[in-house]
Amino acid sequence: MKRLLLCFAFLVLLAGAAVSHESRPAYLELQQTSEDNYDMLWKVPARGSDMRLGLYVRLPVDCKIVRLPSSTFLGGAFIERSTISRAGGLSGAEIYIEGLSTTLTDVLVRIVRLDGSMQVVLLTPAAPSFVVDSAPSFIGVAKTYLGLGVQHIWKGVDHLLFVACLVLIAGISRKLLWTITGFTLAHSVTLAVAALDVVRLPIPPIEAFIALSVVFLASEIARGPSNALSYRYPIVVSSLFGLLHGFGFAAVLQSIGIPANEVATSLLFFNVGVEIGQVLFVAGVIAVLLAGRWIERWSVYRGTISVAALIRAKTPFAYMIGSIATFWMIDRISGF
Repeated sequence: MKRLLLCFAFLVLLAGAAVSHESRPAYLELQQTSEDNYDMLWKVPARGSDMRLGLYVRLPVDCKIVRLPSSTFLGGAFIERSTISRAGGLSGAEIYIEGLSTTLTDVLVRIVRLDGSMQVVLLTPAAPSFVVDSAPSFIGVAKTYLGLGVQHIWKGVDHLLFVACLVLIAGISRKLLWTITGFTLAHSVTLAVAALDVVRLPIPPIEAFIALSVVFLASEIARGPSNALSYRYPIVVSSLFGLLHGFGFAAVLQSIGIPANEVATSLLFFNVGVEIGQVLFVAGVIAVLLAGRWIERWSVYRGTISVAALIRAKTPFAYMIGSIATFWMIDRISGF
């Protein structure tokens, strides 16, 4: 029963990750080119080849358009480029995304100043506007990257399924603590070295190998404790694959950008955000397993379910996750 409950929970999770196009984030970048001027890039999820999500950037009334917008549909997105001007720059200006409050998507905003400093803001339906800072603050950077870290791990279904498999393999015991710790330390190392450009690897193969890591753990669960390497050495397996997953986290951080004068802060709090999201997810999986354990005991006591049936329920779960991850792997390889 507990494994059937877990299967149901993951089906709900995957369904939530595959909702409409509106769940994809939009992106706004304002690159300062002079004291008054900014090159603006506005990227909105597309609906087909000639329709876009109804999101619009609303700048202060004292902003002027220096170069008229040019737009195109490319790679499932509507992309618009223009140049704007505001006397004295955008500091203190409020930027509002019209239509955001009625969607399921978020908007990542990045403002790059002449001195190389950066402000990164995540706008949501509940908070569709923000005020441009004159200079980045420690608290602002920490809050933004903490939220981005939490959001990334919760939207990274492949990472979550990998962690869920680790929980099933290690069980609710002290071994689970060391297994998750090994995964955390390993991906923290590669996240740091990749985000700082100490080591750079191509992203598409990394994403394919991340999907493969989920396939591997799913196959290990299907084989069972007596035949699987992961059950004997879960810490080693989680650490080795953790190095791989860290490069995936770094790819997201690199696409967002790191403020030049707040590198340590942004890197630290992004990683902390990832860990917070991961801990909450592990706690949720454990809660489901404990609930399933209680239901199992109650069911066996009432004679409504057999222990053999519970053991067999593990195999469908492993095949379900393995099939999904295999599809991801093939899809990602085809995109090389």
